[in-house]
Amino acid sequence: MKIILIMGLPGSGKTTLASKLTRLINAKWINADKVREEANDWDFSPQGRIRQSERMLKLALDLKKNNNVVVDFVCPTNKTREIFNPDFIIWMDTIKKSKYDDTNKLFENPKNYDVRIKEKN
Repeated sequence: MKIILIMGLPGSGKTTLASKLTRLINAKWINADKVREEANDWDFSPQGRIRQSERMLKLALDLKKNNNVVVDFVCPTNKTREIFNPDFIIWMDTIKKSKYDDTNKLFENPKNYDVRIKEKN
C-alpha cells in the first residue's frame, strides 16, 4: 500500500485532484483542513506546520496498513516533506502565489517529486 501526497500552494487544486484520484484508485483520503479542524490546531508557524506534518504522517501510516492513501496538504517546506516522507508526490504547481502571504514566503518548491502538474484543466 502507498501514501500519495498531493502538495502545493493553497488554491492550486489539491483537494479537487484528491477527491477524483481517491475515487479512481479506491483509496482512503486525508485532507489537511479537516485534520486541523479535528485537532483544533490553526497554528501556521513553522513549528505548527511541522506538527501538522507529523500528525498527517501518523494518520496516513495508520490507514496505509490496509489501503492506498491520498493525502492533500500544502506541505510547504523541504523539512515538512522530509517528515511526511510519502511514497509518491504530486506537486500542484498551478499557481505562483496563494492568497496567504505567510505561506507564499515559507513555501519551498520541492526538489523531488514524481508528477508536476502545471495547469488546471
